[in-house]
Amino acid sequence: MRLSQACRTLTQTMPKNLVIVESPAKAKTIQNYLGKDFEVMSSLGHVRDLPAKRMAVDIKHDFKPEYEISNEKKKVVAALKQAVKGNKTVWLASDEDREGEAIAWHLSEVLKLKADNTRRIVFHEITKPAILAALETPRRIDKNLVDAQQARRVLDRLVGYELSPLLWRKVRPGLSAGRVQSVAVRLIVEREREIAGHEATTTFKISAVLKREPDELAAVYAQQPADKAKAKAVLEQLKTGPFDVLAVDQTEGTRNPAPPFTTSSLQQEASRKLGYSVKRTMNLAQRLYEAGHITYMRTDSVSLSGQSTAMAKDYIGAEFGQNYHQFRRYTTKTRGAQEAHEAIRPTRVERAEAGEDPAQAKLYKLIRGRFLASQMATAKLLKTKIILSNGKAELTAEGEVITFDGWLKAYPQSALKDEVLPKLAVGDKLTLIAAKAEETPGRVPPRYTEANLVRTLEEMGIGRPSTYAPTISTIQDRGYVSREPAPTKEVELTILRLKAGKISQQTEVKTLGGDSKKLLPTDTATVVTDFLLKHFKDVVDYDFTAEVEDEFDAIEVGQRAWNAMIKDFYTDFHKTVMAAAKVTRKEATQARKIGVDPQTKRPILARFGRYGPMLQRGEAEDETKPDFAPLPPGATLENVTLELALKMFELPRDLGEQDGQPIKANIGRYGPYVQLGSTFASIPKDEDVFTIGLSRAQKLIAERQSATKKSLIKDFGDGLIVKSGRFGPYVTNGKTNAKIPKDIDPKKLTLDQVQSLLKKRA
Repeated sequence: MRLSQACRTLTQTMPKNLVIVESPAKAKTIQNYLGKDFEVMSSLGHVRDLPAKRMAVDIKHDFKPEYEISNEKKKVVAALKQAVKGNKTVWLASDEDREGEAIAWHLSEVLKLKADNTRRIVFHEITKPAILAALETPRRIDKNLVDAQQARRVLDRLVGYELSPLLWRKVRPGLSAGRVQSVAVRLIVEREREIAGHEATTTFKISAVLKREPDELAAVYAQQPADKAKAKAVLEQLKTGPFDVLAVDQTEGTRNPAPPFTTSSLQQEASRKLGYSVKRTMNLAQRLYEAGHITYMRTDSVSLSGQSTAMAKDYIGAEFGQNYHQFRRYTTKTRGAQEAHEAIRPTRVERAEAGEDPAQAKLYKLIRGRFLASQMATAKLLKTKIILSNGKAELTAEGEVITFDGWLKAYPQSALKDEVLPKLAVGDKLTLIAAKAEETPGRVPPRYTEANLVRTLEEMGIGRPSTYAPTISTIQDRGYVSREPAPTKEVELTILRLKAGKISQQTEVKTLGGDSKKLLPTDTATVVTDFLLKHFKDVVDYDFTAEVEDEFDAIEVGQRAWNAMIKDFYTDFHKTVMAAAKVTRKEATQARKIGVDPQTKRPILARFGRYGPMLQRGEAEDETKPDFAPLPPGATLENVTLELALKMFELPRDLGEQDGQPIKANIGRYGPYVQLGSTFASIPKDEDVFTIGLSRAQKLIAERQSATKKSLIKDFGDGLIVKSGRFGPYVTNGKTNAKIPKDIDPKKLTLDQVQSLLKKRA
């Protein structure tokens, strides 16, 4: 009797509702808003997915996906199954996009939830009013949204699992291909070729400094002469003075605020203003969202709810004054955007600061400022243009002053600044102090940054907010893109100066390129892009890829059956895969003949080998086997010259001997080096592998041996040693490195302990 009564008491005190969200952080925030009748648990994202090591799509039976619960999620699923027992109402509260809807559906399938006690709820923000409102307006799982996500997942699996192995065989092991990632790589490759094919031009920018006590005025000559002779002729015209003010024109101007952030515009602005990568921006935004500080951060809509605009109006009026408020309604123009979503904004605009660390705080400040600015009055400017002439040439000075800051009050991150000109009137006379004509290189097409690539993909309708960050991570992880500084080029530019009636000339060496944080295509990207363009044009076709996104949108609204859409794509795609399988590896990698070795009379080829780009002397069909050499540092398969290639076949260089062993200079995987036996020492960047001498090589080797000796903690023989490294002490056998736990003294390690650490690491 007592036992049954205890069971009834326990049942009565247990929560009657289970809310399942995606992340523990979100679960913790929401639990604080709900009473004892609710238990909030996390699914840690997807609880099941297509297995990683096989296709898992039944092509013969309408492309049915074969989902499975991964090993790391089995404990999560077991805990959720235990939690849903009884007559509880289960609230599936995953994110409101397709991915979130798919997570809710997978949960309902795996947990075998019944329709009568299962509710699907969505919310744009994690605040108590939003959560309670969501509980009052539940709905069923939207199968169309699920199917749209399922179509994307299956299509990407088909492309990846049929195309990637083909790239492994024809180009290089470990490569991958995909609809959005391959198009992104193509954009980067084509931009680099556009830069390489750009015809270098220069013009002369002419500027001057004039004076009327006590003020100075900076002015420019409107035209930019194309050559030095014409630029010098203009400076000759500027010699005579004085300069009369011909006109002072003042006009009123305005500057409107930008819309509130979408996912892509946030990524772009955070890159420009804060220097954040796309991946970092999304991680920080995710944490701000889960803590309840901002609305959902994956959106392509600039719309704002009536509640949020009313909140902004009240705050702006109280903080800045009613004249600073201006209601604005924004319409999303992005292809396929979902107007049911809302832009990214703060959940409580009165919260001036938020975030667990400085990085989050900076991003929050950016989001809040942009939102406030979007509902504020237009900034007003007074623009001034002064035209001056000495009778032979005209100069122009322009400035602008902010007369009403409007939205700039809330968004000081804007680059708009006052440019004040001295007060001048028509007829005033000024004296020329100095002038110069500076030769300036023509504008070269800019390389993509992460933010610019996102903007381009969005404008083309390729991908969706949730795909940009993982796409950019993938193309870097797979070796298609390098974040190394861009190649540099030194150019000699002329500067003509006019001072005290005399013209002087000087030259200045300027380094062009070297861009940091730009996306540079590797040789792998070039070869793979050319292969796909030749044999799989649809996969990397810009319009086709955007049309596939439109197909997903049609599935989402119930206008298209997902497996019918997949069938239409796969039928032709699979035929193309079968045809491309017959292409030889030589044809796929498109070896380029760059000339003939004048000594051996054998052809020199730049080609892509199994492990990357390389040079080849001779053909595989020749009686004598071909010789191979690495590409020169900084060169690519497309721009390497015969002269550079021939030098590479001179390596390794024999510099002399030491203790009966040869010293050699060579270029390896990690750059140029010198070698003595088993000692390798890197050659500094400002030194040349082709000119380094014996004495310098011996010094580098001695420094390396000394550093190695200092780092050696213990030597067990046969290459088994304990060393001090950059990240702490470790053991190595020359092939495998294993970190030593902090609670173990590396000096006291035994042979058995070392072998055990290496075995575990292997």
